[in-house]
Amino acid sequence: MTNFQVYRKTLLFSIVEFLIGLVALAILVGCCTAGFFIMNKSTDRAIIGLVIGLVIGIILVVLINIFITNRIKAAQIGMMAKGVVDGKLPDNIFKEGLAEVRGRFAKLTLFFMVMGAIKGMFRQLGRAINRLGTAVGGQVGDSVTSVIDSAIQTVIGYLADCCLGWVMYNKKKGVAAAACEGAVIFFKRGKTLIKNIGRIFGLGLLSLVVIGGALFGLGYLILKNFPNMFATLGNEIQEIANRNGSTAPDFVTNPTLLTIYVAALGAIIIWSMIHSLLIRPFILVGVLRNFMKAGLEENISESDFDTLESKSPRFAKMRRSIKAS
Repeated sequence: MTNFQVYRKTLLFSIVEFLIGLVALAILVGCCTAGFFIMNKSTDRAIIGLVIGLVIGIILVVLINIFITNRIKAAQIGMMAKGVVDGKLPDNIFKEGLAEVRGRFAKLTLFFMVMGAIKGMFRQLGRAINRLGTAVGGQVGDSVTSVIDSAIQTVIGYLADCCLGWVMYNKKKGVAAAACEGAVIFFKRGKTLIKNIGRIFGLGLLSLVVIGGALFGLGYLILKNFPNMFATLGNEIQEIANRNGSTAPDFVTNPTLLTIYVAALGAIIIWSMIHSLLIRPFILVGVLRNFMKAGLEENISESDFDTLESKSPRFAKMRRSIKAS
């Protein structure tokens, strides 16, 4: 199967994940709106209601992400790995994908433990690169470190997903053992695996400018029809700042600037959802193919594990847990 065929076949997972994301976003907006109007109507403290609604909404969104979205994502990555390696996928791909996640991660706690360990291992390996920016010193050094860190976090996201794909594909090995193998593959073949980094950032930037720009324009055209709401919200923020003896920035007190800010924030949130739906899965298939190919070709020895243990405490901890079990 070609990358596009695997992408098209597994796109159903992204669509379902996107729809769940829209529901989660609607819940978040609904909680904020309800809190804003309920508190403003009864106590004239709309900002307090907004914050309460925001907290409740965030809690609900986190729960949805933990119990639903993450498992769908794992199922998609598992099917991608199967497609790029075996060259074929089952007809009822959604059902089969979720069944494999349930079979591989019988306990939900095991899933999050492994995913946390995978990301932790890659972050520790990436911190060494950050020291290059820190060594420069001053504002330039801080800027370099910030740029490097952003790039590393993006690459880590893809490599952690590839490691999850390796875990899902290697069913004969334990989950933790397969995760450790995935980290070693990255460590030994890292230069090969990140050769698509330009494509990752290029497509991401293009989608941000085109899709994000269109969403911002549409959002502003809609939100500017509610000037009284933003004027009330701006006044509430200014009152809180005055009571605390501070000055609130113009972009949260000026109704026009606040409208622009909310439109931009909403555009970024929706763009990230669309990017995750259409762009990122396509990039991931290509990166995952390179990762799986490298892993199947690599002869991993005990010395490779020992070398990585000396560089990553999280990796060493997981290896100790495997040996103890």
